[in-house]
Amino acid sequence: MAAVQTETLVDRAAAVLSARRLADADTPAMLMVSGGSDSTALAYIACELRERGALGQLAMLHVNHRLRGEDADEDARFVAQLAELLDVPLFSCEIDIAGEAQRTGENVEAVARRERYLAANEALESLCLHAATPLADGRILTAHTADDRVESFYMRSIVGTGPGGFRAMKYRNGPVVRPLLDASREELRAYIAERERDGAPVACDDAGCLWREDATNAHTDRFRAYVRHEIVPRAKERNPQLLEVLGRTMNLIADEDDMLEDMVDGLMAGHVEALGDEYDAGCVLAPAFGAEPLPLRRRAVMRALQLMLGRDARVETASVEAVLAAFDDEAGGKPRSGYVANIQGDLAVSANKRGVRIEPMSAYRAESAGRSRYDRLQSDSSAMASGSHAPTDFDAPHQASVLRCHRAMRLNATVLSNTCASSQ
Repeated sequence: MAAVQTETLVDRAAAVLSARRLADADTPAMLMVSGGSDSTALAYIACELRERGALGQLAMLHVNHRLRGEDADEDARFVAQLAELLDVPLFSCEIDIAGEAQRTGENVEAVARRERYLAANEALESLCLHAATPLADGRILTAHTADDRVESFYMRSIVGTGPGGFRAMKYRNGPVVRPLLDASREELRAYIAERERDGAPVACDDAGCLWREDATNAHTDRFRAYVRHEIVPRAKERNPQLLEVLGRTMNLIADEDDMLEDMVDGLMAGHVEALGDEYDAGCVLAPAFGAEPLPLRRRAVMRALQLMLGRDARVETASVEAVLAAFDDEAGGKPRSGYVANIQGDLAVSANKRGVRIEPMSAYRAESAGRSRYDRLQSDSSAMASGSHAPTDFDAPHQASVLRCHRAMRLNATVLSNTCASSQ
């Protein structure tokens, strides 16, 4: 394990926060701490950053997923010791992740991630209230490293990804900030070991370890563990500087991704309108939307669907393509009148000369029923005026494409403890 100068690592974290305008001395920061080496290092580094004036008031959050029995309980005890050692308030809660996954039919890891961030946002709200700071100014700090980012890059290379996916991880995503994204896991472990050698206060578990190890991280039947232990080591054999090289590559991708997202902001403002105050009720894409460059349209549709479904929902590629297909590229991008598609399980896409509408299927059916009654009355009136009393049948819009996709359900699952307990 290579030695790392403590000051250098903390300097780099401070530089990331400053250069990317992620936080400052007035920023309350909720540290997500599992007890592993990365998050343990984050706790120590964040305290040094606070002393330097690079961060504001701190608190820690530990979530016990109740997946690993006594080991999980020992993780919680270790984090409690760490918080007491550093004199940082601790929020802790337990969540029955396995039970929740069984109830919803979702992947355990996806449920665990969602519940962690629900708890983190709740804890951050409490911290900001205590610090008399607007919630929008608070941050959730995670210990994601350069290793995590490279692993995500390879995972997405294997299963595929959408626009911007190969940037792998953002330094900031909403309130979530990743100040250690340029540091390696090896550097963070060396930093903790150096603290102990220098006589600085460190937490230890019952076995004398400076951090907790999750044995399941070595199980290569899990996708990330497979990439971590089978693919990344082989890639490093060909290029020992893999983390730095891929990190630079992903930052180049991120720069271009940010530029495209800024362009999408303009496209959304000019050609996409929500059907209500928020996107929950759906949206309408103006006819001129279809004439915009395809890469921007694809990103805009992805964003609109994400706003409708919720940040944690998975937007299917087939759903994006179904919305784009509502515009006729051979006709200059005009909407295909009569086009109807079913996406994400319960969203309807319909097109006419006024644009393309995306809305819950129930709203579409209600509106279609209303149109049907209106058209039938109009048809009856025309028939009576012409002397013919036989009503004509309503001609339903032609369903050009019907796509049945799994719906990623938005769920506000209940955390077992009604409120996270804070220990000062």
